[in-house]
Amino acid sequence: MNEYFDLGENNETSKTERADASLQEFQAKTKNKSSLKTYIALVLASSLISSTAVGGALYSKFSKELKKQEALIQKADNDFTIDNSGNYSGKNSDNNSANSSKDEDRVIKTALFEGSAVTEIAKKVGPSVVGIRMTVANPQSQFFGIDLGQSEAEGSGVIISSDGYIMTNYHVVEYADPKNSTSRNTTLEVFLPDDRQTKAIFIGGDSKTDLAVIKIDLDNLPVAELGDSSQLQVGELAVAIGNPLGLEFAGSVTAGVISALDRKVTTDDKILNLIQTDAAINPGNSGGALVNSSGQVIGINTIKISVTGVEGLGFAIPINDAKPIIDQLIMFGYVKGRPFIGITGREITEIISKQYGVPVGIFVMDVTSGSGADKAGIRPGDIIVSLADRNVKTMKDLDEIKKNYKAGDMVNVVVVREGTRLTLDLVFSEER
Repeated sequence: MNEYFDLGENNETSKTERADASLQEFQAKTKNKSSLKTYIALVLASSLISSTAVGGALYSKFSKELKKQEALIQKADNDFTIDNSGNYSGKNSDNNSANSSKDEDRVIKTALFEGSAVTEIAKKVGPSVVGIRMTVANPQSQFFGIDLGQSEAEGSGVIISSDGYIMTNYHVVEYADPKNSTSRNTTLEVFLPDDRQTKAIFIGGDSKTDLAVIKIDLDNLPVAELGDSSQLQVGELAVAIGNPLGLEFAGSVTAGVISALDRKVTTDDKILNLIQTDAAINPGNSGGALVNSSGQVIGINTIKISVTGVEGLGFAIPINDAKPIIDQLIMFGYVKGRPFIGITGREITEIISKQYGVPVGIFVMDVTSGSGADKAGIRPGDIIVSLADRNVKTMKDLDEIKKNYKAGDMVNVVVVREGTRLTLDLVFSEER
């Protein structure tokens, strides 16, 4: 049956195939660093760099840049004084000027108080925000003695334990995931604000939530304090710390406000529930910290909307959503309990259905050995038309149905095999 169908690509389990394809896409992206006009872009995209490494010395700018940011803000504080009543006076201005309005007073006072807060935030959290470089070597790099180079990407991460655990975005380190065929050719390096750099290992990752954990072999590291994102209010101070455009601008601190909460953003066929902020988040900030006025990490910077003429649309994963995922990644390397069917499939659309006289559904290309699908008796060539008494037309339909179940739950699945409808009992296995 395979030879007759030319179906749109979509699957549940062919991660190795996707990794090979995405590696080619990854290497193509590294040839062009000007992808800022992409409508919804993972903020790492434009920090991709091709060929040779930028060099460890470059990262010495991390701590210098952080100190520079603090100094600039502190200078603003020093240019004004505030008395016990909250009144301000400038060293080079007439405090009794008749032209000063109450609105201007309020704006300047607010800026001064927030500026002081940002300085303290930078001092408190900055040492816990690191740079991450992922290097993917071309497997044929020494083919006939020709050096075909390597591909690199740079992002950010946040230290969450003194013994070296670091949380970041999955897309920052995904090629190092052992589930991907690229992992054997991928190395991770971490650059600390104190100018140290070291190798890192991949602990666990979850593509569905875009979260991952890596680890470095160092002790007594500064740990970021995690806050409570459920207490956030629109309009409160938000500070982003990370490496926009890569390590060259490491340690950058930008300030803004919480613009909105519970934003639903779709990227890579998944829907994320995110915090919106106008604190500048740029390519390379992925995995960095979004911080509240108390110096607590309340979000993991992950996405920006970038379109010509639009600014101030950055998004972060709420820390309350991230915590349970991060804990499981550290303990198990994956998120436990997620239901798994175990098929590689392609969608049969209405057009294909009419053209070939087959039902709309999911054409099974392959079945994972030992999976729920395998034990239920699903075979390559079957067409899945129903799961748990709900019609199935797309892979997204399967994913939506699975959200209502956990590993170990049993449901019925209806397949069409050579024109005959069969109802099978499927027990969800656990996704890893």
